Amino acid sequence: MTITIFFLSRLRLMVSRSFRSRHTSGRMAGWLWLRCVLGPHLQRIHRSPDQSRPESRVGRRGWNYQPRSLEKHTDSILGWASAIWSLSYYSSPILLCYLYRKGYICSSKLVPVSQYVGTVLVCLLGVAFLRGWERWRNTDYLQFISILEETKKNNTPANKKKLRCYDFDFLHWPSDFSWTEAGTPKLSRAGVSLLKPEPRLRGAADSVLHSVRTLPCHIISYLIVHSFGRRMLYPGSVGLLQKAMRPMLQQGQAKLIEEFDGQRNKLVACDGNEIDTMFVDRRKDGGQRGRTLVICCEGNAGFYEVGCMNTPLEGGYSVLGWNHPGFGGSTGVPFPQNEANAMDVVIQFATHQLGFQLSEIIIYAWSIGGFTASWAAMSYPEVQSLVLDASFDDLLPLALKVMPDSWRPLVQHTVRQYMNLNNADQLLKYQGPVLLIRRTKDEIITTTGPEDVMSNRGNNLLLKLLQFRYPKIMTDEGIRVVRQWLGASNHLEEASVYSGYEVDDDWCVSVLQSYQADRDAVFPWSVGEDMTLEGRRQLALFLARKYMRNFETTHCTPLPASEFHAPWRL
Repeated sequence: MTITIFFLSRLRLMVSRSFRSRHTSGRMAGWLWLRCVLGPHLQRIHRSPDQSRPESRVGRRGWNYQPRSLEKHTDSILGWASAIWSLSYYSSPILLCYLYRKGYICSSKLVPVSQYVGTVLVCLLGVAFLRGWERWRNTDYLQFISILEETKKNNTPANKKKLRCYDFDFLHWPSDFSWTEAGTPKLSRAGVSLLKPEPRLRGAADSVLHSVRTLPCHIISYLIVHSFGRRMLYPGSVGLLQKAMRPMLQQGQAKLIEEFDGQRNKLVACDGNEIDTMFVDRRKDGGQRGRTLVICCEGNAGFYEVGCMNTPLEGGYSVLGWNHPGFGGSTGVPFPQNEANAMDVVIQFATHQLGFQLSEIIIYAWSIGGFTASWAAMSYPEVQSLVLDASFDDLLPLALKVMPDSWRPLVQHTVRQYMNLNNADQLLKYQGPVLLIRRTKDEIITTTGPEDVMSNRGNNLLLKLLQFRYPKIMTDEGIRVVRQWLGASNHLEEASVYSGYEVDDDWCVSVLQSYQADRDAVFPWSVGEDMTLEGRRQLALFLARKYMRNFETTHCTPLPASEFHAPWRL
């Protein structure tokens, strides 16, 4: 304890000398020093806050923040202490049982242990003060913390612009937009509405008996989904993976900000989760693509820093990317309700803060992002179009693929109750243009393997969509020829099937336009009911090729900008 008191006295002496050496009022200096002690980690300085003109900012390279030696060492000590605390917290039941068996949990031994823990905490407090003092002596950090505190007091556009020059712990980033600013009184903290699976009709006594009988299944399902289940489905939410990817994510974020003048924003969803977003504005560049906003929904291990956001960005569109709850700077966990709440506040931000109309927005998703994208299209039917890349119709068949057959009833209950990613059901509620991109060598959303292109769940998504929109065309014969076309694994086979049925594109377009002009254009359409079998075949193949494009690659290959197209419009 004497060593600790001596350590703190020396620290106090060094701090007082530093304060006297600076020409700053004691009160202000003390406040800034305290903020340096409690302030966030600073990772990168994208550009100097003094570079105010946009033309001088774009393309300017930033630099990584260089902490001094003492700050680096004290930061390392506090980092190790945090890791040990986390490990102790999660292993506390086992640790307490072990200590109890060894007889350490008794009054005679708890007192010296508590004294030891208290000494360690005081030492860590001293380390934190030392780190704050070293930060206070660093001009870059002192300038950053001053801007951060000024922005928290006065969140003006000028202060926000200065703060965006820094990359730091997003937890400390002030909020830029909240769901309450959207003016939607019908929305509450309960969240937005989701499509629920249809309940089975039972009698009152039968229902009570069934609830009692299935109670163990409910408990096991809850434990599974809140432990390894959610992490298996969304591995990007695992802290260890994010820590391993941190250098790559920081590099990707620096590229978006420094090369494309991206704007990072924090959005607060109705459930209280804070959503990390990145917006690149191309409207000032002119052109139709720049005036169109593409909202990107990432995969289960994707982040906007290194994900599908780069595809429309290279295509010249304005782009808004966001991270799932629990990914990157976003808080929360990626359950379906939280995902939908996050997507809702992203769209509200795009329309109320960024100034885009819903008719100027394309929703683009990769893989599991198809859930939030299809939810957005269902909930905001005025959006311009929807593009789903390497997505699936329903999560259940893919979950059954990776689980033992003996677990089938438990997997069905868990997915339907907690992780019901029913993309197809949501997609059928949308009336606008849709483009599906299928990876012909996809190894993730196939149920038997990448060599069997017919087991790709994107096929089911297309068939369900066509059967709903064009039921008279998608009869048994229409489904058969579309399946034959889907069985083609490359462009040559696809073209061979298409030419084998002698599809006349001009005739198909004229038939559909004639139907659209004479009737209400709301799906489902009855076009094809008075048509020959050959005509229905042609229309089925024509529509399949318009709604789906093949890309001969694997699931995780980034989509080139040349393969990103606006969906077909009649």
